[in-house]
Amino acid sequence: MSQGITYAFTMNEGLSKVYLAAERFSRVAIFACALFSGLLHLFGVTISLNVQVVFALVALTLGIPHGAIDHLISIPANPRSKFVAFIAGYVAIAILGGVMIATWNVLGFQLVVIMSSLHFGFGDASYENEWRVFAGRKKIGLLPIFAYALPAGLLPVLLPLTDSRALSALHRIHPALSTWAGVHTSLIRELVLALAVAGFLIVLGSKIYKLALDLLLIALLSLVAPPLLCFAFYFGCWHAIRHTARLVPKLPAAELAATAGRIAGAYKAAIIPGLYAIAGTLLVAGALMIWDSKQFGSGLLWSTLVIVWALTIPHMLTTASFDRRALNYNKLL
Repeated sequence: MSQGITYAFTMNEGLSKVYLAAERFSRVAIFACALFSGLLHLFGVTISLNVQVVFALVALTLGIPHGAIDHLISIPANPRSKFVAFIAGYVAIAILGGVMIATWNVLGFQLVVIMSSLHFGFGDASYENEWRVFAGRKKIGLLPIFAYALPAGLLPVLLPLTDSRALSALHRIHPALSTWAGVHTSLIRELVLALAVAGFLIVLGSKIYKLALDLLLIALLSLVAPPLLCFAFYFGCWHAIRHTARLVPKLPAAELAATAGRIAGAYKAAIIPGLYAIAGTLLVAGALMIWDSKQFGSGLLWSTLVIVWALTIPHMLTTASFDRRALNYNKLL
């Protein structure tokens, strides 16, 4: 078990390779999804909503473990009282968040959208800076970091949600969500796209070509893929994969495997501790559907989303402490 929240980020070729493997996988997966979606559109083939729901459920399931071990990487096991207090507070925040989302569907959804966008974008930027340290390179400055992080998080969240194809998908998830953006749908899309163009030009001008490529890929996926399919591939094949790589240096067994050059072993050691959360989430989601069919009877996807979103709140707060170190803006917060 990890012994606290202070980690030594120093040059490490093995960890560098772990990060590179994650980003290569995520790029290939996102490009493949965008290409597949584009070809289907070109030939007039529509992916049914039922198929999209299945993809979304699979992606949620695959992505759950990456946020299920915050208690192992955030606080030492001893003293036991402090460890238990952290878990109790974590669970309490998640429960309050879940109640809020289930009770005030639209407001809760809007807050989660904003929160998730920031979490995704700045987590991705943190990932890049951590890789640079392990590879023995200089961290990225604040301007390109923010120029990349904001659109990188907003693109895969807001563009799919403001896509005309999202209406039926959101209604299927929960009827109240179909009007979440009100009359501002077009404005939101225009602002996000403008921010993406500005961010792309800034990182390109800063000669950070990897981040420029990532913005292009995320934008392509967000514009071409059906909304639920876009979310499924981004969350499961981009965000969760990259965050899992970030867990490797925080888990002794995983870090040891990475340092020894066993990349697959490093990922295995980072994933296994969080697998219990998959079964737990699905069991609780099923129980919610039975317990309160009025709130959760619209399907397994909605009840699963409520749980994942609720857990994202304390997860984001926990991850933010690591992001601040990686992004070099501790003094600003």
